[in-house]
Amino acid sequence: MLENMNGCMLVAAVGDALGMPNESTTPTINKMRYGYRKAYRGHPNDGLSAGQFTDDTQMMILIGTLLADGRYTDERYALALKEFYLREALRFPDGSVAVACGHLVKDEHSPSGVKSTTAGCLPVALPFALAYPDLNEGTERAVRACNVTHTHPAAHAAVSTVVTLLYYALHGMPDPIAKAQQRARNEDDLLGSKIRTALVLEKEGMETETALLKIGNDVSLFQTLPIAFFLISRYSQPADLLTVAANVGGNTDTIGFLCGAYLGATKGMGAIPEDLLTPLEDRQRIELLAQRINGAYDRKLKMPDQ
Repeated sequence: MLENMNGCMLVAAVGDALGMPNESTTPTINKMRYGYRKAYRGHPNDGLSAGQFTDDTQMMILIGTLLADGRYTDERYALALKEFYLREALRFPDGSVAVACGHLVKDEHSPSGVKSTTAGCLPVALPFALAYPDLNEGTERAVRACNVTHTHPAAHAAVSTVVTLLYYALHGMPDPIAKAQQRARNEDDLLGSKIRTALVLEKEGMETETALLKIGNDVSLFQTLPIAFFLISRYSQPADLLTVAANVGGNTDTIGFLCGAYLGATKGMGAIPEDLLTPLEDRQRIELLAQRINGAYDRKLKMPDQ
């Protein structure tokens, strides 16, 4: 499990960092470049260096650290998120996350989440998929964490879908993609339908550029999550998957994060090209955090049923 947990967290960060400079840009599949680079001058991420990640990985680390410490509560997560926001440390945050943080600044004791379907909630799923031996408990806790920023039922369904996808992949269970698609269909008809359409387009062999036009790549979870499903179904080679995800334009950081998380959960540390690992920001910190989350997982596994 530790190998896969390390892979899941590290390759998620790799995918995020690769997508960072292309966030909010047009697709560049016809002129893809492998490896890290800086964002263009004037881009919201132009203060970041090549190999640095965005708010998606920041949120993963924040929640993962609380879980590893055995100190996670939704209130502590909200407080830590607010402090990040006040220090202007969140890197080009999702609009709904920024609004929720603004609510927390005004009154941390009032509900902060907004009824939004942006994909900024999706990184929340990863630490819970790793930390809980029981899928239902991990999903329930992730949805509650999602509420800190996103209260829309479709956001809850999307977070549940990502937890399911990563949980099945981490545990080497059959058909993670099919199981996650079923979860989406059970919890939100529209999300389930869009993921199904993406998978049908992939199965039919539609070219990636054409499929991108049909599925979309914007910050909506109704586009971000389906295109991630298309890509992880299409590309089996790590370098190919990560490079294409980083060049689909639009919400590239989150798309890269999701593709990387699935890739690492499925194939472990061996999935990561070494030339992408070495320059990755906070590599050792993320590896150590994965080890600590694995320890928390083992402790939960040994606890008697309550």
